[in-house]
Amino acid sequence: MANTQLTSFPQYASPLRERIDGALRSYLRPRDGCPEALREAIGYGLLAPGKRLRPTLVLLAAEAVGGASEAAMPAACAVEMIHAYSLLHDDLPAMDDDDLRRGRPTCHKVFGEALAILTGDALLTLAFENLTKLEAPPRVVIACCNALAEAAGACQLVGGQADDIEAKEETLEQLESIHRRKTGAMILAALRLGALIAGADPRQQEALNQYGRRLGLAFQITDDLLDVQGEERAVGKRLGKDAKRGKLTFPGLLGVDESTARAEQLILEAGGALAPFDRRVERLESLARYVLERNR
Repeated sequence: MANTQLTSFPQYASPLRERIDGALRSYLRPRDGCPEALREAIGYGLLAPGKRLRPTLVLLAAEAVGGASEAAMPAACAVEMIHAYSLLHDDLPAMDDDDLRRGRPTCHKVFGEALAILTGDALLTLAFENLTKLEAPPRVVIACCNALAEAAGACQLVGGQADDIEAKEETLEQLESIHRRKTGAMILAALRLGALIAGADPRQQEALNQYGRRLGLAFQITDDLLDVQGEERAVGKRLGKDAKRGKLTFPGLLGVDESTARAEQLILEAGGALAPFDRRVERLESLARYVLERNR
């Protein structure tokens, strides 16, 4: 990576997370027609403890291009809303059937399955409502809506989840295809939104795309490794469930050592992709290192 002495992710993540959470809370004010139970469930899912990696990527991408991160905050919140909705639905009994998420009972365990489904639906639509409020030229708003819709849609996030449920081929190509869409698409979308809002040129956009593709895959590999090697209290969800369900994972296919080496190489390449930028990408570099170090 470009810089040998980087500001660590935790050093800057905490104040950024506070800003993001403050912005997210502003969308939870009572609104005419929204039932109180639904509003409470939305808050439970949206403000669950977490590092806020995806919205942070929106802000850091805008910063890397030379824009103001505050201008990208509505997009950062929209990305987190999509992420929260996807987790709520993934945890349902019909999907992954999880009872623990981010160290707390999953939404359907607290509010029931029907309200958890509706909460996800509400978050999905609220994300796009939020993007329309960007203080940006109409063409940028349209481009942001299109980028997020594509990333969250049938060929990316939803399609990846569908293939993950039905996966039968135990090949590296199939596994990478699933996670480029299920996990990587939203990470890439976060970077694209920040870049669009800040007015990135084609070279900058491509550099962030290359960084995001590698970061997204490395993130999933380390997530799979955590399911094998992590501590449940630190990870905040049930571990070992992938193996019990016979789910296709990187450690299951490649082994722990090769999976670890692959993640390390991807993070190295992600840092290299940022070469066209100056020191404004230091925080993107440290975030990439953090993704790798989650498993250490």
